[in-house]
Parts: sequence; structure tokens; C-alpha cells
Amino acid sequence: MTGSITKKEKIALISNYLDLQFPNVGCELNFSNNLELLTSVLLSAQCKDEYVNRATISLFDRYKTIDDYADADVSEIESYIKTLGLYKAKSKNIKAMAEMLRDNYNYEIPSNREDLVKLPGVGRKTANVVMSVGFDIPAIAVDTHVERISKRLGLAKEKDSVLVVEEKLMKAFPKKDWGKIHHQLIHFGRYKCKAKKPECFNCELKNICSYKDKTGE
Repeated sequence: MTGSITKKEKIALISNYLDLQFPNVGCELNFSNNLELLTSVLLSAQCKDEYVNRATISLFDRYKTIDDYADADVSEIESYIKTLGLYKAKSKNIKAMAEMLRDNYNYEIPSNREDLVKLPGVGRKTANVVMSVGFDIPAIAVDTHVERISKRLGLAKEKDSVLVVEEKLMKAFPKKDWGKIHHQLIHFGRYKCKAKKPECFNCELKNICSYKDKTGE
């Protein structure tokens, strides 16, 4: 890695490269409203977006409202998402989430993190995605891709927790760009800087990346 580059120069280099590679990226989950978004993000835990999108075609055709989910049998919800990992737990959470939205939130999807994380199956990452994508509220959701890229590029340390990574990213990039950088880092990690066999050979960030040092490239 180069030792002369400043933090400000590093951030500019990363931002410019991601803007060049992924100028118009967004959420790859398919949804038409915030209920579908919330459900899709919940289902995406430890599961690829493409698998979620296949399952939600029939799920969203069957369940269109909060009441539909709240009144459903868990076993029936399971039948629609059984191709996804952790489908039993996710089915219970979806029903319980709908019940809470009906009983505690007057059928409204919360737009703030404090209320979102009270919903069954909704953690900070899911809440941040819903805030950013569903309500256009600046937030950075740190998934495995974002965490990996942040640590490889020196935006965070290897020992940093997910929350610390999020805090460091929020300090590094302008608030107005949080939603964009979140999706750019996901796409970069998903399609180029993969966990295994990243495409280092044509990456303009390889000189500030720690991965090549570990592999001797």
C-alpha cells in the first residue's frame, strides 16, 4: 500500500472510482411500497437478493396488506419462502412484525430507527436500509460486503465492529452521499471486490487495498 496518501485523498479516490464504476446503483430487491421493502430486507438476511426476489413474486401477490400478514398462519407464509434460509424464523417474524405494525403503529411503517428496530426480525442494518431506500433519510447499512470493503480499503480496522464501521463511514463521507455510497460499496463488494478471488487486476484502488498484501499479489 502507498504510505503517502492522506485520508482526504483516499476518500476522494474511493468516491471518484465508485462514481465511475457504479454511477446509478440502488437497491436490488424488488418492491413497490415500503411494506414490501421492509419484508424483502427482512428476508434478505443471510440470503442473496436474487433468491429473495424469486420468492417475493408469489409472496407479494398473496399478501398485499399488513392485515394479510397479521391474519395469516405462519405455516402458510412459510410455504411461500421455504426456498430461503431461516425461512421458519423469518415467517414468524413477518407475522409478528405485521401484528405490531397494526396494533402499535397504526398501520404505518416507521421512518425512524428507534421504532423500526423494535419490530421482530428488524436489526440496525435492516432499519437503515428502510430509512434510506424507503424514506430517503441518510443512512449507511453495513452488510458483509460493506464491512469487507471498508476494512480492505482502510476505512475501518479489522477489529472494528459493524457499528464502528458504520460510524467511521458516516464520518468519512458527506451525509448527502450516505445512501449512494452504501449501494456503491455493496455493488463493489458483490461484483468486483468479492470475498474470494476479488478482481484486483483491473481495480484502480488496489494500491490502497490490504488484500493484495495478504495474498502476495
